[in-house]
Amino acid sequence: MKKGLYSREEYLQQLKSFHGSLAPGLIIGGFMVELAVKSLPEDILFDAICETPACLPDAIQLLTPCTVGNGWLTVLNFGRFAITLYEKYHGEGVRVYLDPVKLEHYPEIKSWYLKLKPKSEQNFQLLIEQIQAAEDRILGLQHLKVLPELVRRKRIGPVATCPQCHECYPLRDGDSCLACQGAAPYRELRN
Repeated sequence: MKKGLYSREEYLQQLKSFHGSLAPGLIIGGFMVELAVKSLPEDILFDAICETPACLPDAIQLLTPCTVGNGWLTVLNFGRFAITLYEKYHGEGVRVYLDPVKLEHYPEIKSWYLKLKPKSEQNFQLLIEQIQAAEDRILGLQHLKVLPELVRRKRIGPVATCPQCHECYPLRDGDSCLACQGAAPYRELRN
């Protein structure tokens, strides 16, 4: 079995290298991407939406040309273990999600996903074995059309120099950059 460009073993090695560890969500993510890609028409350009910032975006970035950096991957913090791949100009595509109803036959996956027992009590080897045995049988698939406002590329538009920090920013953000408007994720330390 292949995961995009990789054999299963190569994919697992790539996961460890890229993500820092072999996480169950990444392995499931590989099956999700594989199901989504094979459910799309061949030879189309597609973008991706990921509904969680945890683990799953890394599977998308490893197995598709969609990355956060090139703007083809949008990560939404919905907390749902789901991805959408869609034709980048018209928005028609598929959404693949981990279906909790289908986990009844895979108790270790269910326990991990629904956090029914602490990580220290989970049988990691059994979890990985069940994920690999289940493949895409634990996934749901929906055909959909992405909202037009999400399909259209957001251009940066005109740029200005912020009067407060003197760094460049998109003018669409207002009279100063978003960081100077209070949205910075840090505060500067003084020596």
